[in-house]
Amino acid sequence: MSKDDTGEHERPDPSDLAEMFARLYDEHAPALQRYLTRRIGPETADDLVAETFLAAMTGYGGYDPTQPIRPWLYGIATNKLRRHLRQERRRYQATARLAARDRPTDNHDTTVTDRVDADARVQALAAALAKLSGPDLDVLLLTSWAGLDSVEVSDALAIPVGTVRSRLHRVRKSLRTCQGGSDATAVE
Repeated sequence: MSKDDTGEHERPDPSDLAEMFARLYDEHAPALQRYLTRRIGPETADDLVAETFLAAMTGYGGYDPTQPIRPWLYGIATNKLRRHLRQERRRYQATARLAARDRPTDNHDTTVTDRVDADARVQALAAALAKLSGPDLDVLLLTSWAGLDSVEVSDALAIPVGTVRSRLHRVRKSLRTCQGGSDATAVE
């Protein structure tokens, strides 16, 4: 993109914009899809990826082309995702309740013992995730599931890098405590 006489970046014409977004979609949609699928499931993720790119196309006039596109797209996706946060919290709370209710009582076998231990860990983790504030959960999952670094999360959420790092440290410490010292946020 070139600058016009006023120093502003010129916007591409509609056919160039469609081609540019087709390339952006091909490059970034799979990663956004994986991130959103992990957050809310494949059906809703499909819709949110489409909504993200639609919002990016319609809001492109507000995008600063001197900034990286990836954090901008993740910021849009995260904003789209926030309206689903209540549903996500209910799912975590339901998982915690189900894990507590469905715990096997016959623990004489090693397999059963392992299952009980795993169920307890799932229950504790789900309960801890359900208690996280939306901004803390966004920072944790953009880092852990989307693989964004602190600077990219900062750009995506429009918050200072130091805030990202302090939230991430606080959340991980809290989750380690609920998991008995292991890192519950580690991605295998």
